[in-house]
Amino acid sequence: MSTSERRTRLLIMGAAGRDFHNFNLVYRDDPASEVVAFTAAQIPDIAGRRYPAALAGPLYPEGIPIVDEAELESLCQTYRIDQIVFSYSDAPHSEVMHAASTALAQGADFVLLGPKRTMLQASVPVIACCAVRTGCGKSQTTRWLSERLKVHGLKTAVIRHPMPYGDLEKQAVQRFAGRADLDAADCTVEEREEYEPHLALGNTVFAGIDYAEIVARAEREADIILWDGGNNDFPFVHPDLLIVLADPLRPGHEDSYHPGETVLRMADIVLIGKVNSAKEADVRRVAEAARRLNHRAPILHAASVVQLSEPEKVRGKRVLVVEDGPTLTHGGMAYGAGYVAATEAGAAEIVDPRAFATGEIADLYRRYPHIGKVLPAVGYHPRQLRALQETINAASADAVIAATPCDLAALIAIDKPVVRAGYEFAEIGEPSLSGLIDRFLKDKKLLSA
Repeated sequence: MSTSERRTRLLIMGAAGRDFHNFNLVYRDDPASEVVAFTAAQIPDIAGRRYPAALAGPLYPEGIPIVDEAELESLCQTYRIDQIVFSYSDAPHSEVMHAASTALAQGADFVLLGPKRTMLQASVPVIACCAVRTGCGKSQTTRWLSERLKVHGLKTAVIRHPMPYGDLEKQAVQRFAGRADLDAADCTVEEREEYEPHLALGNTVFAGIDYAEIVARAEREADIILWDGGNNDFPFVHPDLLIVLADPLRPGHEDSYHPGETVLRMADIVLIGKVNSAKEADVRRVAEAARRLNHRAPILHAASVVQLSEPEKVRGKRVLVVEDGPTLTHGGMAYGAGYVAATEAGAAEIVDPRAFATGEIADLYRRYPHIGKVLPAVGYHPRQLRALQETINAASADAVIAATPCDLAALIAIDKPVVRAGYEFAEIGEPSLSGLIDRFLKDKKLLSA
């Protein structure tokens, strides 16, 4: 490129995950492109940082600023932006096009990077578990898959979709084999929700920012890689088998969110979960939508079985329900597994936490007014975690049902009995996921015929 040519100036819109990955794979070493900034959305307090120079590469000796998405229009004008790259997930299609309209109105191109340009290739087989929305049951399905693979004597590495909300340089490549690793990495509640259940099963979890190095390390340790997806994004690693979950508790969402519709169209297997909690008509509606969007993938049914650690402490009691945070916020659910468990266990009353919400928890209810009489487990930073503790302890309840996958009582001091709610994947009917997985393993020569 001659000195008279101007580099293409880009803004990457994201939420500290897909945006960094897209930069690393497509733009970091491209002398024709200049990423002026990342814009942050969805996650609190991630703006105002910098993508560090050590990760950004030699073309960015000062790193790259991460700014609030509210500054999008002014940044376009100030820096004469040529392209805006949309790089976050679980956004309604209308929201994606509003972002496109903003870009086009400023004279910029609007870019969506696809799987071919952003998927890495592993040297071992990869099974990916993705979904049409946040909170469909990806992680419990991935855990079940890991146990199925262990039955066949296969060594598995779990690669998790990124959640780097702290020191980015330190989080470039992360390997978690036990709870001490989570403590050393100062993991947030949101990270612990995803990692702790895997660690309890003896799974090694990899995550971070530099997924080329993450994949290289994981494949050295494993016979097979499990991609545990985040939100409704498509994998960062090319899958040899792509399992996509759909949620009959949210019928109609199959083709309404980005990139959830994309992964459903890509799926090798469509898995409709939670059929034990859904109306039969809604299960049929989701199945019909899946078949319309994907003509080739088998459509399977599965249950999400919720169990309480001490149901006797719930029966006839006034309980406060704490749910998995992202399922309620990004996922748009009014309640989750904890509410279902409390109802089934015969709780006398489910206490409304909104009456006791303090600080950032009160702000969260204002931001997500669809959330019902449940408390999202959030803790992206210490201030938010303190507000969660204060809200729980202020509530007038006999017990707390913790339906977050992490051990919340180990992170904050709760002044009430805590009953944990766990939810696990269960196969229903034929064809079975176990049968399809075994066939896949035979095809990949990982299982004898």
